[in-house]
Amino acid sequence: MELLFIFEWLDTSTLAGISKAYGGVFAMVQTVHLVSIALLGGMVLVSDLRLLNLLLTSVPVPQVMDTTRKWITIALITVTLSGVYQASAVAIKLYHNSSFWAKMAGFAMGLLFLYVVKWPLLRHGVDSLNPWTVRLVAVASLTIWFSVAATGRWIGFS
Repeated sequence: MELLFIFEWLDTSTLAGISKAYGGVFAMVQTVHLVSIALLGGMVLVSDLRLLNLLLTSVPVPQVMDTTRKWITIALITVTLSGVYQASAVAIKLYHNSSFWAKMAGFAMGLLFLYVVKWPLLRHGVDSLNPWTVRLVAVASLTIWFSVAATGRWIGFS
C-alpha cells in the first residue's frame, strides 16, 4: 500500500508549518518526546526486570504491573503525539528513510506485544504460569523495545 500521500499531506499541514516556523516549539516538543521515551523505557525495564526477578523482588508482580501499565500508557500516548508533530517537519524525508520504517514496525510490534500478549497473559498474575514463560515474555519485551530505541536513534544517522 502506497502511503506517500499521507506523508505529503503531513508535510503541507498546519502542524508542519508550525513545526518548521517555530524552532522553540519544536525543541519543547522534542524534549517532551525524549522524556516520554525515557519514561516508557524506564517502566518497561522496571516491569520486565521484575518479571525476571532482578528488581523489586519484595513487591508483588501484579502491583508492579498495574503501576507500570498506567505510566506505559501515558508514555505511549505522549510519544505518539509528539512523534507525529516532529515527523511533520520532515515527513517526506522520513518516508524515504528505512530506519524510520524499521522503528515504526518495531513500535507496532511493541504495541501488539503489550496489548495482545504481555498484559493479557499477566492479567491474573504469574503464579499460574510456567516461570520460563514469564521469563520469555520479559526477554521478548526488552528485545522489542530495545530495537525500537536503537532504530529510532539510527534515524538521525541515516
